[in-house]
Amino acid sequence: MSSSKPIPGWFAFTSSGIGGIFGWVFIHPVNTLGIRMNLASMQNPGKQLGFLPFASNQLKQGGIANLYNGLGAGIWRQIFYASSRYGLFQVFRDTLAQHREMDFISRLSCATAAGGLAALISCPCEVSLVRLSNDATLPEAERRNYKGVVDTFSRIASEEGVAAFWRGSMPFVTRACLVGATQVATYDQFKTIYAGFGIKGNANVCASSFTAGLVYSVITMPFESAKNRMASQKPDPETGKLPYRGTLQTIQTVAGAEGALALYNGFFPYFLRCGGHTVLMFFAVEKMQKMYKAT
Repeated sequence: MSSSKPIPGWFAFTSSGIGGIFGWVFIHPVNTLGIRMNLASMQNPGKQLGFLPFASNQLKQGGIANLYNGLGAGIWRQIFYASSRYGLFQVFRDTLAQHREMDFISRLSCATAAGGLAALISCPCEVSLVRLSNDATLPEAERRNYKGVVDTFSRIASEEGVAAFWRGSMPFVTRACLVGATQVATYDQFKTIYAGFGIKGNANVCASSFTAGLVYSVITMPFESAKNRMASQKPDPETGKLPYRGTLQTIQTVAGAEGALALYNGFFPYFLRCGGHTVLMFFAVEKMQKMYKAT
């Protein structure tokens, strides 16, 4: 068959999910460090945390296995989030391409819509992932002591209500829209740009995905910080009110109380996660889709 064989919707979703899982297995420990480092800055306002000393301390306390806490939730997140984010983008892009020429604005619109929808679908997995990744680092009296993905999911639903899964959805959805715009759309655009410079094949995939990962890391980090704080917060013991109520309010509160740079605490592991996962995911997706087209 021709190499231009179109990718059907079901394979776009399947390959995106498998690619996301493939990348996440390698990146999960870095993500755990990023979440813990970001939340540690919340528990220690004003304290500067270095990535290498922080990572070394975490490894001494629990070993590498400790950094894989929440892996199950992370994989479930990829099944729902990665598959629908890039899968929906490809479906939207290919459908729109039938009616007009695809420029960067068209790619941006498709990727933004796909990212937002994917986030809404995968919110329960995201909240479970943040809780599982950070629980072991809390003071013993504050730990929820989750036993795994199923236990986390069922306890959140029973103790806090199903709506708790979407309590921090606005920063997650906002971040996902930005991820779609700055990762998926820019990846698609960078592929065209680098191809114009004669960079093709695997080198094109690596260069395009790494550049896209850098762009989206810088832009989305404040929203990642807001999402983590909203997902892990507890009501004030005296007033019963939650300290963070919305994306912009959280960002403004943190920036005002701790300085704007506090929103970038944990940036290095976040970039390793974003850049590394972007490269690994898109590399796997491109390989699978290339094999499909060759059949």
